[in-house]
Amino acid sequence: MQIVIAGQGYVGLPLAVRAAEVGHRVVGYDVDPHCVQQLAAGHSYVEDVTSTRLRAVLDSGAYSATTDTTTLAGFDIAVITVPTPLRDDVPDLTYIESCARTLGEYLRPGAAVVLESTTYPGTTEELLVPVLERVSGLKGGVDFLAGFSPERIAPGNPRWSFEGTPKLVSGITDKSLEVITAFYDGIFQRTVPVSGTRVAEMAKLIENTFRFVNISLVNELAMLAKPLGVDIWEAIDAAATKPFGFTRFTPGPGVGGHCLPVDPLFLSWKVQQELGIPSRFVELAADVNRHMPSYVVQRLVEGLEERGMPIHGSRVLLLGMTYKINATDLRESASARVAELLINLGADVRGAEPNLRYGDDTYLNVPLVDATAQEIAASDAVVLLMDHARFDLAMIQQNAPYVLDCRNRLSGPNVEVL
Repeated sequence: MQIVIAGQGYVGLPLAVRAAEVGHRVVGYDVDPHCVQQLAAGHSYVEDVTSTRLRAVLDSGAYSATTDTTTLAGFDIAVITVPTPLRDDVPDLTYIESCARTLGEYLRPGAAVVLESTTYPGTTEELLVPVLERVSGLKGGVDFLAGFSPERIAPGNPRWSFEGTPKLVSGITDKSLEVITAFYDGIFQRTVPVSGTRVAEMAKLIENTFRFVNISLVNELAMLAKPLGVDIWEAIDAAATKPFGFTRFTPGPGVGGHCLPVDPLFLSWKVQQELGIPSRFVELAADVNRHMPSYVVQRLVEGLEERGMPIHGSRVLLLGMTYKINATDLRESASARVAELLINLGADVRGAEPNLRYGDDTYLNVPLVDATAQEIAASDAVVLLMDHARFDLAMIQQNAPYVLDCRNRLSGPNVEVL
């Protein structure tokens, strides 16, 4: 089939390449000329897609990347994987609207449009389909098909591959569900059909809100455990021996990325708008996580003061600037917030991030350095924010005069664990 994947980022590119590998003719559409230029040259900026895989589908002619909307004509299925950010805690769906208008110009009878971008329940039926109808002059569910299938990307996850992760699928009609399921059946090892788009939209928010709330809980427990004289890491390990009714989560400097800090607030906003009541768990969790970078800085300030050094003028090296361990994504990174707070206190801050590609440091406000023995030894304090596999933890422990370890990976007289 002729497939359009609109949005060639961390969600769209893996889907586009996989669809091309299984035999579809895929157009990867994006409005960013720089991204398209990189992809057309065979350079992948997404960690789950190697440049070798990308070049293979480019060379075969099965995949092309473009900003030219005219290449979208004649598609059988179009999948929307554009960002859905929050602006002042309000969902910004302008990317979805703009993409729907563009696709609507080329929508033909019998074609299907699938939304994968995370959003609140009702978006597919209340926003996507009406825009497509208005632009195309066709009727959703009668002339064209539509549905929602939430992305479940886990960058750098060695256990669950892209195609090995079960895929939720939904449609606005039975025919929509049938066609959309058949498309994803050829890409994923298992598809899970649900009764409607609102269920699929809600399921995605449940998944991410579950993680968000539990990470918030364990972060708050970490802040409470120290003054109580409890090793939170040992306590978590002990609790995790229970074989039922418990899922292990661990503390960290805060929640980042394009999903967890954002998606639960979609649900909170929708509930407030339609029901007029607050989503108290979500809002409390968001408040806890917003304060975690401040808590990390507080602990660092206290640790330096115990060693006779003020934070002002101290040389601090932050290890791991991405939002997630072994990831390349900097969006909503808690590490960047830690850096900002330290700079405001007058610290001399540097960052080490070995996983960045093509100099993508636009989200950072600190100079990047390599985590060498010399750089570590020259620092007054080292903060291990993300324990990337590419860091030499033994070397760090040996050379750092003082380490604040936010991941419980180091030990010794020069190490303090969050």
